[in-house]
Amino acid sequence: MKEAYLYEKLDDMAVRCNLCSHRCKIKKGGRGICQVRENQNGTLKSLVYGKLVSQNVDPIEKKPLFHFLPGSRSYSISTVGCNFRCLHCQNWQISQYPRLNNGTVTGQNATPNEVVQDAILSGSRSISYTYVEPTIFYEFAYDTGVRARSKGLKNVFVSNGYMSPEASRQCVPFLDAINIDLKAFNDKFYKDVCKAKLQPVLDSIKLMHELGIWVEVTTLIIPGWNDSQAELRKIARFIKAVSESIPWHVTAFYPTYRMTDRPPTPVETLRRAREIGMEEGLRYVYEGNAPGHGGENTYCPHCGEMVIARYGFGILENKLKDGRCAKCGQAIDGVWN
Repeated sequence: MKEAYLYEKLDDMAVRCNLCSHRCKIKKGGRGICQVRENQNGTLKSLVYGKLVSQNVDPIEKKPLFHFLPGSRSYSISTVGCNFRCLHCQNWQISQYPRLNNGTVTGQNATPNEVVQDAILSGSRSISYTYVEPTIFYEFAYDTGVRARSKGLKNVFVSNGYMSPEASRQCVPFLDAINIDLKAFNDKFYKDVCKAKLQPVLDSIKLMHELGIWVEVTTLIIPGWNDSQAELRKIARFIKAVSESIPWHVTAFYPTYRMTDRPPTPVETLRRAREIGMEEGLRYVYEGNAPGHGGENTYCPHCGEMVIARYGFGILENKLKDGRCAKCGQAIDGVWN
């Protein structure tokens, strides 16, 4: 166990965790909402430091990041725990593990140096902190990320966007890219489905972009919950207000965990969502979880030329030349080298 970052000590041996926007006040012997940060006699400890439950080599497109080192591999790690309780979580077995197992924390021991060395040996160009919200294992992510940066690797968060502004700013020395889930554009969804609030997520998207970290946004479109054209248009307008260069991934929902009362998202809904994003002025909008319909390709926003062809998580063709469209020379937003 390691002493947590970003917390303050209060009266009566209580503490306040300032790592995410829940800002949990935790009494002696208690844990935060994430279930993996514990107040031990007035000192907040991370229970998951170096306790990994997942270590995989993934295509970077799986994060999904389409404008960040396309075609590269990313060494992906995770612990148990999460600060959200999404009813439709596809990784609920690990995100909700402590909550479903009487507070038990599990995982195989690893050091930041071991993770970095494994990433290098795997041929990965980045390390992704993913599968659950990386903020909840922030101390290990930070230490690993700083070490990875010193060895020439890049670092990626796949996040629900609920980190505090202090945590976001502390990421700058090591974090290169982040994909943030913008799950809906109303507080009812966040309250009923995720047990959270919308505004901190919006604030994180803005701040991460301002800090110079490459940002992509994902919205999982769930029939009956967030699939109205009005809702999708609000999301697109918000992203555009931050930057028209932020890629937006509109992805298909499949019934899982505690949300099995909804059908899978029709391809037609994804298609319309992409159209809405383009109508609102976004340069890059992608259809996800529905390969083979052409919605995964990158097109030049100036001349319309296809510059990257994809199928699923694979690159079929990459026509970019030094980050520019080979036909008209337009710079394509992203991190290409």
